[in-house]
Amino acid sequence: MKTSMNRNASQQEAVNTVKQCGIVLLAAGKGERFIEAGGVGNKLLANYPNSQGKPVPLLSIALSQAVACGLPVRLVTRPDENVIINLAQQFSAAITLIESGGSGESIAAGVRDSCEWDGWLIAPADMGWLQSDDYLQVAAALTHDDAQARMVNADMPGHPVGFAKSYGSALSQLTGDHGARQLLDRTKLQQLVGHRGVIKDADLPV
Repeated sequence: MKTSMNRNASQQEAVNTVKQCGIVLLAAGKGERFIEAGGVGNKLLANYPNSQGKPVPLLSIALSQAVACGLPVRLVTRPDENVIINLAQQFSAAITLIESGGSGESIAAGVRDSCEWDGWLIAPADMGWLQSDDYLQVAAALTHDDAQARMVNADMPGHPVGFAKSYGSALSQLTGDHGARQLLDRTKLQQLVGHRGVIKDADLPV
């Protein structure tokens, strides 16, 4: 535990020294696959065990890990998602409201509202198994303005995905439901090996 805390502190120091990155959590989707699989309501409000084994909304777990890394956090959600908005406010996360037509639109809105950042770490808000250390690893890899980085596990692409400052304009103009994958460049992308949580989401109900 002490080793992990020391690693987090050193990574945070490296991030603060080089760039001021922030986290964009995507929570404006309609959760159609979750509902089609038999889930009820908003999947981000479904209860999952936190680190103490207590059942809490999935979004609470995701927000707690994002906020714990010390980077600014912005949640993108829909204007009518009052419970989601209230949860974000409890964690002091900034909020972007949008009637999103897809993850590309959500990313664009979040980036436009955080244009002062030097980099963006993007993750779906239903990935409650991401850890604060994952965000710090990706942020620390964005050491120059055209850097890209993402977590991977077992050769599968995961989150968060990080883009440095030069991608701000392109990110802010994304549309559709393909996220930011069109901006990824194999010659620049750093792939950081992580735990299974970097590829796990909640598209299926528990």
